[in-house]
Formats: sequence, C-alpha cells, structure tokens
Amino acid sequence: MEAAAQAGRPLITLRDVSFAYRREPAITGVNGSFAEGSVTAIIGPNGAGKSTLLKGLAGLLKPRTGSLTMSGIRRRDIAYLPQTTELDRNFPISVDDFVSFGTWSVTGMFGAISGRQLERVHQALETVGLSGLERRIIGTLSGGQLQRALFARMLLQDARLLLLDEPFAAIDSRTIADLMTLIHRWHGEGRTVITVLHDLDVVRENFPQSLLLAGRQIAWGPTDEVITPSNLQTARRLLEARDRNEPADSAWVA
Repeated sequence: MEAAAQAGRPLITLRDVSFAYRREPAITGVNGSFAEGSVTAIIGPNGAGKSTLLKGLAGLLKPRTGSLTMSGIRRRDIAYLPQTTELDRNFPISVDDFVSFGTWSVTGMFGAISGRQLERVHQALETVGLSGLERRIIGTLSGGQLQRALFARMLLQDARLLLLDEPFAAIDSRTIADLMTLIHRWHGEGRTVITVLHDLDVVRENFPQSLLLAGRQIAWGPTDEVITPSNLQTARRLLEARDRNEPADSAWVA
C-alpha cells in the first residue's frame, strides 16, 4: 500500500521505483512519499533491499525503473551515514579530522578548516560524548565510539535530509539511547530522518512511520499499522520463496 498521509509536504516521492545492486534486482515496486520533517524506519528481513533503497535516496544509485523526485533538495542538503562495515578503519585518520569532513559544504572538500569550524568540530564531539578522543585514530575506536563519530560528522553537515544505514548495529544500549536522543533532536528541528533498522522494539518506540520491504514494498505508513504479524509473515515468506526460486506470488498465500 502507498504511504499514509503525514503532516508536512512530500519531500521525496517514489512512483513504481525499482533499484538493482551490482546488476542484480534488489527492490521493486516502491510507491509513496516521505513527508518533510518525518521520521521513518525502513525495515525488513536480510536481503530485503533496505540498504539499496537508502543508497538510491542518497543518490548513490539511479532507479532502474520508475521515478524518484525530491522537492527542493540539493546534494548538500543530504547527509548519509553508511554501515560501518563499508568504512576503511585502517586508514590512519584522527577522530577530529574524520569528523571535520562534515564541514565540506562550507569549506569545500580540500578547503582549510577555520577556527570557527574547528570549534564546531569540538562541539559536535562533545555532544556525542567523544571529548578527549580528538587525536585518536579511528581504527582504535570501539564500534559504539565510531558510530558516535559518524553522528558528530552528520551534526556538522547540518542537513535537511538524514539517511542512516543500520546506525545501531553491534553497539551497546547506552550508545543507542544517546544517539536516539540526537535523532529526536533532529526531528524536533524539522529535519527528515530515514533510518534502516533491524530492532523492531526500537522502531516501535521511536519511529512514527515505517516502510516494510521484502524485495518489494509490503507496507508503508504508521508504524503500528505496518509492524503486524501478518505483514511480517508476508515479508518472510516472500524472501523465502525468492531464495527457493519460487514464483513470487506464492509467498502471498496465507
């Protein structure tokens, strides 16, 4: 079903959108819109196409079919947080230098960091609880500390649209709570947040809207209407059928 009506004008509209990843179809039939200022979780089983869709929203992948339109969004208005597995933690860069990349919209990719921007870097590190670790090499950080650094970088980007891919994977509950506080802050500031998540309890407690995928769109709307036993069972069956190379429609049989 299409996304239910939400407060705020549509910021991103998708019409029968499909994406492929490494030339393999990953997600098809996405229809709906993300409202400006909304907070949405993208959920679904492993292999459902969640990260692929997020990359498409970030502009890293082009739709294979259909249309994806953004209302008044420029590239500099988008902040994208990848999965930590996609980062090269062996690159010898300090925490403050890593976080300072968030100022690129002001300084340019190779511009010098001014005193004001350096102050913003330190403020962001303080906000996420990393004060005192500025000169640590990122490869020495724990998983939770690295996620805090990524959130600090997003703070500096000051973006209207924030896209987060599994930000709470393999981190402790205290870090999750601290980072959720930042997401609530962004929501309060009227920013649009779209997050790929696995933990349905976190989704139910913190994300008013959800999009359930399983290679295609299963449901999109208020979280309590999307996360239902029936929808979750449909998602599991659909991917299991795909893995067995069965006709996709067979997975919809109750």
